[in-house]
Amino acid sequence: MASFLEFEKPIAELQGRIDELRATAADGTIDIAADLARLQAKSDKLLRDTFAKLTPWQKTQVARHPERPHFKDYVAGLFDEFVPLAGDRAFADDQAIMGGFASFRGRKVMVLGHEKGADTASRLRHNFGMGKPEGYRKAIRLVDMASRFGLPVVTLVDTMGAFPGIEAEERGQAEAIARSTEACLAAGVPVVAAIVGEGGSGGAVALAAGNRVLMFEHAIYSVISPEGCASILWRTADKAADAAEAMRVTAQDLKTFGVIDTIVPEPLGGAHRDPAEAIRLLGDALDAALASLDHRDAATLRQERREKFLAMGRL
Repeated sequence: MASFLEFEKPIAELQGRIDELRATAADGTIDIAADLARLQAKSDKLLRDTFAKLTPWQKTQVARHPERPHFKDYVAGLFDEFVPLAGDRAFADDQAIMGGFASFRGRKVMVLGHEKGADTASRLRHNFGMGKPEGYRKAIRLVDMASRFGLPVVTLVDTMGAFPGIEAEERGQAEAIARSTEACLAAGVPVVAAIVGEGGSGGAVALAAGNRVLMFEHAIYSVISPEGCASILWRTADKAADAAEAMRVTAQDLKTFGVIDTIVPEPLGGAHRDPAEAIRLLGDALDAALASLDHRDAATLRQERREKFLAMGRL
């Protein structure tokens, strides 16, 4: 059964009427084809109109939809011969950040990213995609390994932010995030990052410092969550919608500012409505981004990254 967001209530009501009509005519004694077609057309138009004018806060809700594809879904749908690599060789294996060797449309690559989990048990196991220091140190290890073997790096970013717990701070969370960012910037191979859901804070930047940064059209990317920003500025998370508007968290704004390079279209109604199509669209965008970086040497790749990130924020 489809899960509807708060602002989708009119769509949900229409879909409910369609489902009721289908159930009423299940025995085949009533011809409802014309009525169904009329209601479905009305529902499709309402869906198109609604998603054509989403506010930043509504995009935030879409980006967080629990049924959006996650890291494991993208790996299953886009990558062959995936060989997961575990552990940071220092403390533990963090399941919030996963990665390993894979083949992508004929290319050998290193793929890594955040995994949020798909149900209660897996969300707890993956800590809702919030990486701990050992997760970012694992990312550093994988990026360094990719550089040694000459493999392009593909990162899939989807996290509300790095884990803020005391134990993470005790193990050097800020240092691990900074060094993960540094590893991406210093890699001697192409690095292509994709913001596929939430791109929150340094926990996202640590895997997103690439030559090319792609972003789904309904994803968000910001230095802090809208709720966190509202709590700081207005002392209440109730102002999250205002914060999302002011922070310019959407792909459309970030493309204008030069923070991201490419906006990847989503199926009508968001990636959660047609995960297979969303995965295919991301695959095409990743393929194009990797092809654009072919035949560049390590020095050129590093210089391009340096220029890209130093240019951000300049008028």
